[in-house]
Amino acid sequence: MIYETVAAVDLGSNSFRLQVGRVVDDQIYVLDSLKEPVRLAAGLTTDKRLDAAAQERGLMALRLFGERLRGIDKGAVRAVATNTLRVAKNADQFLPLAEAALGFPIEVIGGREEARLIYIGVSHSLPLASHQRLVVDIGGGSTEFIIGERHDPLRMESLYMGCVSYTAHFFPGRRVDKKRLREATAAAAKEIELIARDFQRCGWQEAVASSGSARAIADVLELNSLNPGGALGITRSGLERLCALLVKAGSAEALNLQGLRGDRPLTLPGGVAILSAVLAELDIEEMTYGDGALRLGVMYDLLGRFHHHDMRDATVAQFGRRYQVEAEQAGRIAATALSAFDQLGGEAGDDRQFLAWACRLHEIGISIAHNAYHKHGAYILTYADMPGFSHKDQARLAMLVLGHRGKLEKLGEIPAGNSIWRLVFCLRLAVLLHRTRDDRALPEWTVKPQGNGFQLELPANWLADNPWTAAALAEETAIWRQIGRDYVVRARRAIARRQPNLEDDP
Repeated sequence: MIYETVAAVDLGSNSFRLQVGRVVDDQIYVLDSLKEPVRLAAGLTTDKRLDAAAQERGLMALRLFGERLRGIDKGAVRAVATNTLRVAKNADQFLPLAEAALGFPIEVIGGREEARLIYIGVSHSLPLASHQRLVVDIGGGSTEFIIGERHDPLRMESLYMGCVSYTAHFFPGRRVDKKRLREATAAAAKEIELIARDFQRCGWQEAVASSGSARAIADVLELNSLNPGGALGITRSGLERLCALLVKAGSAEALNLQGLRGDRPLTLPGGVAILSAVLAELDIEEMTYGDGALRLGVMYDLLGRFHHHDMRDATVAQFGRRYQVEAEQAGRIAATALSAFDQLGGEAGDDRQFLAWACRLHEIGISIAHNAYHKHGAYILTYADMPGFSHKDQARLAMLVLGHRGKLEKLGEIPAGNSIWRLVFCLRLAVLLHRTRDDRALPEWTVKPQGNGFQLELPANWLADNPWTAAALAEETAIWRQIGRDYVVRARRAIARRQPNLEDDP
């Protein structure tokens, strides 16, 4: 379905942001933007737990966003959470409350997925160029580095350093002196050093800074004529002058400079330190500012899904090639599993899509070892960078791959009504029926819900002619019985047709 209005919610480490846009001819025109300075990263305790105050600030912001989004179709809204909710140990307790406040699902995305979406957003906010661009986005808890061309990211990294976390760690009480600023810049430089050589080898012709911190710094440099020759954007010499003024003032709040407004002084020291290290380590003299960033990238990525250009499809295909999955067998499994899904009355949408992806990827673990390959595959899908997939998406795929063979107890306590059981059943059935790994035709078979599980019906004569499969099906029923679920295999007898009696004819 294609929507005229789309929206993105960005649960960042510093601010929560909402952007609503109108879709016209595959372009998104922003209609409304909301920003709440939640400073979620500031609420992380030393043992990486979100404190109650930060959680309440976040929930209040999401309630406001939920009111603005009321009436917009769920398929037209995508909410993503970034670094702080990636690292918070109690994120699982906070997210259900956050989703209830917002009224929409929230995805926790990985660092490289965040980088990909940031680049898409920035590239759509700048004039299209054929040369390669470097985009650096300084967030509250992480900084993303991306080299891309046109709208396609080529190299992506995410480093665990942000303006909120660095300000809190290196500038207690937000006091700034030369020693603290030098230590913060050196720490950032040490992180950037790990990626600098690869990025410089890839190369770029234009450097772009994005995010609120970059915009605030660019504004201060421009409005106070700190850049040489009245240059726009961010220059190394202009940033050095700002550092000197910051040290002299002793804090960002004490700076008497144009452009410092709202809550931006609260995180300026950390942002300045990180950006200084970026320019030094990557040997950059000046950067322009890009206004797009994560939320615009989320909306364009959502628009791509409407037009069947889902990045997740491309990722699944790429993983199949990388791990040398046998495409013919994956295709057989997918056709049978999806047929079973349709017979069970599964609703089209996410469940069907995830089943198709799981069919394509269920054997990726064989590239590591055939023994326990389903466990290897689940590990890969849990921890690999998968563009387009959230952490929750990857966990769901990993569960399907883990559960496609062997005992089912390993899947843990999943409620009986959870649709994951239907997907597991369909995938396991397809794998079992195609154990010969060839194109021989299957008999006529049907599946349907049965009590607390499923019923499979096959011709009795086919079961008699295929004792190996019949034995495997008997074992399968026992496996499902062990977790308290029904799995009935019914042998269908052929109905003998009555031969016509010629003497009966008139």
